[in-house]
Amino acid sequence: MSLNELNKIARKMVKKGKGVLAADESAPTCKKRFDSINVESTDLSRNKYRDMLFTTPDMEKFISGVILFEETLGQSTIKENISFPDYLTSLDVIPGIKVDKGAHALANNENEKVTEGLDGLGLRLAEYFKLGARFAKWRAVINIGDSLPSSTCISVNTHGLARYAALCQENGLVPIVEPEIIMDGNHTIEDSFHVTEKVLHATFHELCSQNVQLEGMILKPNMVLSGYECNKQASVDEVADMTVTVLKRCVPSAVPGIAFLSGGQSDEDATAHLNKMNQILGENSPWNLTYSYGRALQAPALKAWGGSDENISTAQEAFSKRARLNSLATKGEYDSSME
Repeated sequence: MSLNELNKIARKMVKKGKGVLAADESAPTCKKRFDSINVESTDLSRNKYRDMLFTTPDMEKFISGVILFEETLGQSTIKENISFPDYLTSLDVIPGIKVDKGAHALANNENEKVTEGLDGLGLRLAEYFKLGARFAKWRAVINIGDSLPSSTCISVNTHGLARYAALCQENGLVPIVEPEIIMDGNHTIEDSFHVTEKVLHATFHELCSQNVQLEGMILKPNMVLSGYECNKQASVDEVADMTVTVLKRCVPSAVPGIAFLSGGQSDEDATAHLNKMNQILGENSPWNLTYSYGRALQAPALKAWGGSDENISTAQEAFSKRARLNSLATKGEYDSSME
């Protein structure tokens, strides 16, 4: 696939008013979500849950793409028995796939992790493309703490992100590059800013070093937040201002768009922060700022569903509402009164 075609897909993914649904929870993660509503996690229950989300009426008005898990890529809609990639494509929603194999302990570096999954990735990407995927996602995990993150942790994770991104483009998929700074801890928003800046600089250095075409990728970063256990929690204005500042310092304008992860924020906070950033940048933003949320889009729907077919329409309404409010936030038109 040419750079022009990759760029076209990337721009469609971050089109103003739309965002990416992260529905790529692994089976263990999905089990935790289902445990919270007392629903057994099985192939069928996970299929039903994803079907409920994807068949929400008018979902395509607010969702440009969906990140799938490998299991979900092979599943189908309940009523019509249409494969999820084909069904999403019929809605003009782009199917994507999570391709990393998770974060594992980084040898000789206590409390730090490295994402695995590069072995055989090229062959897997070629197969995912045949199954209908047109973009992929790889997540790196960076912790903040005493003397953390180490230079080793930043180096190996950003190298892996760039290697993955290059393989994606070689196989015709747009890479979502996700260097996530974990906000668990009592660190300040200033600590978060410093680490985010350092990691983003390293990420783009590696991307350029490995000849990744920036016009054919999407960045999925964390927002700059106070640690969740920090005594002083930054305001919406502070979060937006510091996040925009670090992006301006680190992200080249060649990148078509930035789709934020929610990273454990409440639904309302994730929407409010995105909204304020778009208000700050306005029409002169070098990139489209949008969302690639998992829990912050799904949580109300999951709770409303509760595993019962009788609740599907109510759950779909809850999902649609969060998608619509985040759509408004991409234009800076959201207000908390809409909640």
